[in-house]
Amino acid sequence: MLTAKGLFQEIIDNDESFRLFCSIAASGETQGGWENGRIAALVAPGMRDLAPKIIRHGADEDKHGRIFNALMKKRGLEPVPVPPDTDYTMLLEQRGIGLAHDKLRRDEPLSEEDVIVYLAHSRVTEQRAADQMDMLVTYFGSHPELGKAIHMIDNDEANHLAYCHEELLRLARAGHGRLIQRTLRESALVEIGVYRDVSLAVMGHMGRILGWPRPKAAVLAAGIRGMHAWERAAGWHRMVGLKTPERLDALGGPASPAPAF
Repeated sequence: MLTAKGLFQEIIDNDESFRLFCSIAASGETQGGWENGRIAALVAPGMRDLAPKIIRHGADEDKHGRIFNALMKKRGLEPVPVPPDTDYTMLLEQRGIGLAHDKLRRDEPLSEEDVIVYLAHSRVTEQRAADQMDMLVTYFGSHPELGKAIHMIDNDEANHLAYCHEELLRLARAGHGRLIQRTLRESALVEIGVYRDVSLAVMGHMGRILGWPRPKAAVLAAGIRGMHAWERAAGWHRMVGLKTPERLDALGGPASPAPAF
């Protein structure tokens, strides 16, 4: 019987598939770190109070990139180029979600609307990240090689999600509620499509590395498409709701250092 735990166990037990998994994860986190650094530098003049939290967000993501690279190094592995069809961050940008890299490379202040779009996009993608890390903690939280890293990243992702909820609620009370809800919905509907495509691509690459038979690959692809259909019909709602988080001011301090591996 195919299970998420069994699939991930296969991936982490094989050096080549583990290297690809960590390379994809490290690349995405490093991109996120750069994006947050640029947003903090360009944040709208009237929203400069957000800059320290955006910097913390980016520092956490840079740290996650270092963690995934350290996990590879511990096995004596080097990163591999990320296949374009697995580049979640860039595929989202190509679909118009988030702030374009061309804009972030310019030394022009962002508008308040830009910052709200960034926070709404982050609320959607951090929901995905938090859900994935919760799953990994459930299955591999006590794993001798991965457990420490998984718990640290999981805690950070929970902080990031709490930060997005808190700041978006504050901005909604300041009169930006309609823009926030519209951006959340648009971002969520695009994200679930990109996530489906990236999941299919990742499983395709993993299947070739691990030699999965066609029936197994077909079942996995059907499962991914079935999950997308459910998210398209109803599941996206969990990615757009806003509520006061249990963790307030979750990004109010410095980033915690990465553990040694």
